[in-house]
Amino acid sequence: MTNQEKWKRLSAILDEAEAYGRAIGKLSFDMECCAPEEGMEQAGDDMALLGKHIHALMHSPEYAALVGELHADGEGLSLPQRKTVEHLWERYEREKNLTEEFDHAWSVAANRAYGKWLAAKKASDFSLFRDSLAEVVDYTRRAIDLRDEKPSTYYNACLDDTEKGGSEAQLDAFFDALKARIVPLMCRIQAEGKPIREDFLTRPCPIPEQEAFSRYLLEAEGLRKSALVLMTTEHPFTTEFGPHDVRVTTHYFEENFISNIFSTLHEGGHALFMQNEPEEFWREHTAGSMTSAMHECISRFYENIIGRSEAFLHFIYPKLREISGDTFADVSERELYEAVNIARPSLIRTEADELTYSLHILIRYELEKLLLNGEITVDEIPALWNAKYQEYLGLDVPNDAQGCLQDVHWTQSYGYFPSYALGSAYGVQILAAMERDFNVFAAVREGRLTEVRDWLRDHVFSLASISTPDEWIRAITGEPLNPDYFLTYLEKKYSALYDLK
Repeated sequence: MTNQEKWKRLSAILDEAEAYGRAIGKLSFDMECCAPEEGMEQAGDDMALLGKHIHALMHSPEYAALVGELHADGEGLSLPQRKTVEHLWERYEREKNLTEEFDHAWSVAANRAYGKWLAAKKASDFSLFRDSLAEVVDYTRRAIDLRDEKPSTYYNACLDDTEKGGSEAQLDAFFDALKARIVPLMCRIQAEGKPIREDFLTRPCPIPEQEAFSRYLLEAEGLRKSALVLMTTEHPFTTEFGPHDVRVTTHYFEENFISNIFSTLHEGGHALFMQNEPEEFWREHTAGSMTSAMHECISRFYENIIGRSEAFLHFIYPKLREISGDTFADVSERELYEAVNIARPSLIRTEADELTYSLHILIRYELEKLLLNGEITVDEIPALWNAKYQEYLGLDVPNDAQGCLQDVHWTQSYGYFPSYALGSAYGVQILAAMERDFNVFAAVREGRLTEVRDWLRDHVFSLASISTPDEWIRAITGEPLNPDYFLTYLEKKYSALYDLK
């Protein structure tokens, strides 16, 4: 067979595996958005059963031979095809020693963990989630132990899986740089910063009004409504089943309207990435191969750099007034801008301000590194979580729901959390490159956000799935990741906001 004939056969296998994957994804979406509590375990079992078919397809002798041969010799393949083979080879090398029984049991454990986490969070009782967390951690370690190539630590394996080239050494240096400048700035704000009006932030805003505003925001970002769904869930997320079926979720709080605004903008950023990868990437099974930090870069970009800017708030202010009636009639544009940018230590990561957010990520990074590497036990998580919130943010954690149970991520995987902080840093560096081509915030102020989307499509989305993180950021900006862009941006923004001398 020629290489193109081999590719066509491999592509047929991938078509079938991806169909099972979409079915699993739709069951998962249903489980997180609308399934009754008593039906969650059945949904999890169904997902695990479908997963067995994917395992069989992607561990078959034919699949292994095709991937191996095309990885060794990719002559005649297009760039997206070669990159797909490269990604498949890396995944195969990680997973080839996992038996069908092991993979199924791991999937069942992870799906069960979601239900246990949900119940534990509702009851604010970590003990209800403790055994499931220990089980998923154990499966994660055992899967890494089965690899031919042994990593230096379990957590280094997780980081490299999530962010190719990522390591504890790289992230230790990254977070040290953030701590060195964010913590002193936060202290200055607390000691010297001017007071900011915020009384209106807790005014009741009916959920139907918030939903209408969410739809307006998603349309303003430049998303195609005909390929989009908006629903609610306990922990907002975005998923896709191809570029023509992208699903955004949010969570409404009647007395915290800004939570939904920035949750929707964040998830809308993910959706933009999913709707705007090149069609060729979807056709050649390359789409969705970017790293987590690349994806989080865009969601954090829209949530914060765009969403919390004076320009964007000027643009949405009339619509907010229109939809909410008299609720915010006495609130000026400037007061709204200052209020949504208040910097203050807080308990909940997803509600954290742009300045302190990375400290929430630092806490999770340090804990899951210790947990995966066996330096602490699952039982130590609540107390250590609480201690780190006191150390980094000066806060006492009142209960498990507002503490170590607030995030869903540990029901499934480890190494994802650093992606949020890396994404924030990537975003500001990309902004600097974008501003060399056009006046970004002039366009935003006038509601021309499609110009931002189109620049990202041409310079960012078109490269992500065929690049490593380092190749990607260098191609966009001309240099490697440099956290100084992010830190200087924070210092400039918050010094002006709080009138720091």
